[in-house]
Amino acid sequence: MGLTTVAIEIKNPYKIKQIRQVSFFVDTGALYSIVPASLLEDIGISRRRQQKFILANGEVITRWVGEAMFKYEDREGTAPVIFGEEADKTVLGVVTLETLGLEVDPINRKLKPAPGLLI
Repeated sequence: MGLTTVAIEIKNPYKIKQIRQVSFFVDTGALYSIVPASLLEDIGISRRRQQKFILANGEVITRWVGEAMFKYEDREGTAPVIFGEEADKTVLGVVTLETLGLEVDPINRKLKPAPGLLI
């Protein structure tokens, strides 16, 4: 699948007037979304906990995690967000996609509504 990028609004769930438009790489192999720490801090999102993550090359890193509200078209929801460091890419992960009820259309490289599964 080719690269899919999408513009999504991100805001502080407790101060919803603080909004930023962010361009994300959509990565269905990433669990959480990653946003530059400076942007998250700018809109007042708090660091809630530190968590370890394993990179594709096996390296273990530690990042701060908070909670952000994401909005794409008419869909909005809160999801965990990683405070990205300087070398980190801005990534939209599957937890955020599922929270918004979206999936990637690999042919058109766009987001589309996903059918919900109740199991």
